[in-house]
Amino acid sequence: MRLGVVLESEFETRVSIVPNSIPKLVKMGFEVVVEDGAGNKSGYPNSEYESKGALILDSNQVLGSDIVTSIGVPEFSKMKSGSMLACVADPFRDLEKTKQIIESGITLLSLEVIPRRLSKGQSMDVNSSQDNLSGYCAALKAAFSMPKLMPMMTTAAGTIRPAKFVIQGAAVAGLQAIATAKRLGAVVYAVDVRLAAKTDCESLGGRFIDVPGWVDAETSSGHANSLFDNPELMEAFDVALEKVLSDADALVTTARIFGRNAPKLFFSDERNDNLHKIMKEGSVVVDMNLDTGGNTNHSDLTNDVIKDGVTFFGTPVLCRTVPNTASMLYSNNVTNFVSVLVDDGVLKINQDEQVLTGDEGGIGAGYGGILISSEGKIHPNHSRLQNLIYGDEEE
Repeated sequence: MRLGVVLESEFETRVSIVPNSIPKLVKMGFEVVVEDGAGNKSGYPNSEYESKGALILDSNQVLGSDIVTSIGVPEFSKMKSGSMLACVADPFRDLEKTKQIIESGITLLSLEVIPRRLSKGQSMDVNSSQDNLSGYCAALKAAFSMPKLMPMMTTAAGTIRPAKFVIQGAAVAGLQAIATAKRLGAVVYAVDVRLAAKTDCESLGGRFIDVPGWVDAETSSGHANSLFDNPELMEAFDVALEKVLSDADALVTTARIFGRNAPKLFFSDERNDNLHKIMKEGSVVVDMNLDTGGNTNHSDLTNDVIKDGVTFFGTPVLCRTVPNTASMLYSNNVTNFVSVLVDDGVLKINQDEQVLTGDEGGIGAGYGGILISSEGKIHPNHSRLQNLIYGDEEE
């Protein structure tokens, strides 16, 4: 069995496998081949891979492996039919590319489609490991960008009031942002459409923004539902959030919905358009989700935007700013995941493996697990993807 580690695109600083994972993979029976320079941007030179037993080869040789690991989708046209690709494929957002991979005969393993409720899957969860770092970096980004200090201080020259942070979304990234801002001395408020997030937020010292009469929007998989049909509750949500934001020094937005565009901060389009008027001059906004449409309307991927004295930072995939640590955690996730594919020294798809199929703990109806397709066919549990790509046609 040969496992190939590719060099990522120019915008990606991470690498999917780090040198310390090589011995574990070799013990499973893999020959590990690494594309020349794959780990350079994350601080893992070729020499470290070689010292752990990996071979350094060119791109074509690596892509010809039995299983290829990456972060983004590599140049899959150079992969052989029947081989496996384990990456963050985001299959629901680029349907044409997903269709091409499926029809090439590659077994597509999309690591972010992890059944998060499975305890076995936690050590394989690339979403959690990377979002945790991104949430930390987002809080630091906001802290360093504000024109004021974070903690309360009492000095002979006077008392400094603590900064006020608002965190949208209290899943993995949001909770880490809450914890980090709190440790830095800020007063931290958080908002989430899932009522279960209140307990998590308060356990970290945050203050949850309560909306009277709010109905929980959490699905059985632990994800947020994007569908709301009660105008009165939506208005109450917006009013409660607007009140807190009007005096905030920093806003960090972290909310995402799997397979869809990121939810906007407010339900009201008018409030979203006028966020810069709601927040006070000198405040900052860090939008973590501009790669999926953004939680705010004014952030930009290429430039910082200042409107009425409010600075908007569009900074998706912030874990890329700490690529050494991010790669190490991602590599651990991938190494743990690959172990479910090995049976007596042979790569094999076990249709009874729930991490692969999502029979339990999956995202929701119409979604499966990490296994998106094999032998040119979408896995039956991914009926939503099947319908999006092929409609009512037979595969």
